[in-house]
Amino acid sequence: MSPTTLPAGLEHGHVTFLGAGPGDPGLLTLRAVEALANADVLVAEHEVLDVVRQHARSGVAEVHTETGAAADAAPGPGTPQLAVVDGSSTTAGSPAVRDAAHLVMEAARGGRRVVRAVSGDPGLDTYATNEMLACAAAGVPFEVVPGVAAAVGVPAYAGVPLRDAQGADVRFVDARTASDRCWTEVGASDGTVVVSTTLDSVGAAAGELVSAGRKPDTPMTVTVAGTTTRQRTWTATLGTIAQTLKQAKVLPSPEGGRPVIAVVGERSAAAQRDQLSWFESKPLFGWRVLVPRTKEQAASLSDQLRSYGAVPHEVPTIAVEPPRTPQQMERAVKGLVTGRYEWIAFTSVNAVKAVREKFEEYGLDARAFAGIKVAAVGEQTAKALIAFGVKPDLVPSGEQSAAGLLEDWPPYDPVFDPIDRVFLPRADIATETLVAGLIELGWEVDDVTAYRTVRASPPPAETREAIKGGGFDAVLFTSSSTVRNLVGIAGKPHNVTVIACIGPATAKTAEEHGLRVDVMAPEPSVHKLAEALADFGLRRRAAAVEAGDPVTRPSERRPGARRRRSTT
Repeated sequence: MSPTTLPAGLEHGHVTFLGAGPGDPGLLTLRAVEALANADVLVAEHEVLDVVRQHARSGVAEVHTETGAAADAAPGPGTPQLAVVDGSSTTAGSPAVRDAAHLVMEAARGGRRVVRAVSGDPGLDTYATNEMLACAAAGVPFEVVPGVAAAVGVPAYAGVPLRDAQGADVRFVDARTASDRCWTEVGASDGTVVVSTTLDSVGAAAGELVSAGRKPDTPMTVTVAGTTTRQRTWTATLGTIAQTLKQAKVLPSPEGGRPVIAVVGERSAAAQRDQLSWFESKPLFGWRVLVPRTKEQAASLSDQLRSYGAVPHEVPTIAVEPPRTPQQMERAVKGLVTGRYEWIAFTSVNAVKAVREKFEEYGLDARAFAGIKVAAVGEQTAKALIAFGVKPDLVPSGEQSAAGLLEDWPPYDPVFDPIDRVFLPRADIATETLVAGLIELGWEVDDVTAYRTVRASPPPAETREAIKGGGFDAVLFTSSSTVRNLVGIAGKPHNVTVIACIGPATAKTAEEHGLRVDVMAPEPSVHKLAEALADFGLRRRAAAVEAGDPVTRPSERRPGARRRRSTT
C-alpha cells in the first residue's frame, strides 16, 4: 500500500513528525509553530511537552509520557509508552498507557491532524523513524519538520564551536549505544567528537576515548540542561573531567542520569569558552525573578527579563473587582455615547478592560468612541486600547505617569473644544494628581470608579516558601502597593533576595518593611527597572570574575548573617 492510499477510517488523517529542539522554546521553527497551531492531537514525551504546548490551540487533545503508576504498568521496553490525556477534558481519569506508534496511528483516525513531537530532530530519533515506517505501511500521510539537534544546538549555546578555520572533522557519538568499533574509529581520529551521554556516564565515555587512543590532556566540555536557563557547562580534559565533576559536587547525584552533551578535541575551542560563552554570561542568567503582577500585565516585562537570561515568576498581588455601586459607571458610559465628553483618559489596562466589559454588556463596540479624543497613560495601556480597536490620540511623550500625561495635555479652549468635560474611569484607590491637574487646565472631570482593587489571594505554599526562604534571586516592586500586598499575602522576601524598586516612593515603602533596596530604576518605567536589574547583575558577574570567584546567583549565596536594612 502506498503512503498516499488511506485505509477505511483514516481518510484525510495526517501526522507531522516535529523536532522540538534541545530545550529552548525559541528554537522551534516557524513551520513547527504553524503545525502545532493546526493540530487536533498532540503526541509528545513529557520532557518536550511544555516546549510545544504553548503553541497548540486551546482544547487540543494531548498524549504524553506518563511518569506515575500508569507508566510503571506499561508493557516492557522497546518503544516509548505514552499516556492518553485529553487536554479538553475537565475530569481527570486513569490515562491508558499505549505503544507510541499505535497511538499515533489511532490518533490519525477520522481525519485528525496529529503532531508527534520529539526532542531534538526527528531524523535522529530511532523511535520516530519506526513510527514513520508504521504510518507509511498503513497509508497514513505524514511530513517531517526538522528541529535543532541537541548535538549541534547545545555546543552553540555553551560557546563551543565545532569547527575552526582549518575545517576539522566532526564525529557524533551516542555513548549509550556506541559499539567498541565506533569508539576505536573516533579515538583514532584527531577531529572534534560530540558525545551524547548521561551525567553519570561522562567519566566512562572519557575513559573509552582515552583507551581508543585519545590523549588524556585532550580538552573536553560537558554541558547539562543545554539551551535552557538551567544550563551548566564544565571545562576540563579527558583525564580530569571525572574529578572536575566530583569537585563541583555534580556526581554522585540523584539526577546523574540526565542527558548531557560533551565536546572533545584540540580544535573544539574549549579554551576560548570564556570569550564565546554568550548564553551563560547573560546578566541575569538563571536568576529566578519574582514579578508581582498578573501574567497579562507582566507579559512584556517577563519577555524582557527572559532576554537577560532570567526565569520570571509572576505572582499577582492585587485582584480587580467591579465597583460596589455600578450606577455611576453606567451613567458615564451612556454619556460617552450621547456626546457628554470631549475626552476619555485611561490610566491603566484595567480601566480599559472595565470600560470594554461595560460596552459589551450594552452591545457596544469601539465605534462608540467616534468623535471622542482618547488618552492613554503609557504604552501598555495604549496597546490594550489598540487591541480594543481604538487608537489613542494622546500618549505621554516623556514620563509614563499621570504627571507625564498632564505635561502633554492641552488646556481647555472654548474656541476649539465644544465640550469641556473629561471621563476618567479608574481604580477606587487612585491618586488625585490627574484630576487636580485637569481641573487646573480648565477641564471638568467626571472621576468615576470603574473597578476596585483588592488584595489577591496568597500564592501556592511552595511560592511562599521560596519567597521567605531565599528561593528567588530578585523581586521587582513596581509600586508601594505591590510591596505591601506581597508582604501581606506571602511574607517578606529573604535577605539574600535582590530588591529592585521602580522609584523613591516604592523604595521608601520597601525600607519601611525592613527590606534593603539594591536597585532603583533611573526613571519610573517597568522596562527601565528591568534594565537596572540587568545592569546590577552584570556588575555582580564582572566583580566575581575579576576576583577569580565562581559566578553564582544571589539565591546560592550562604550568608553568615541577615542583611541589615539600608539607612540611606
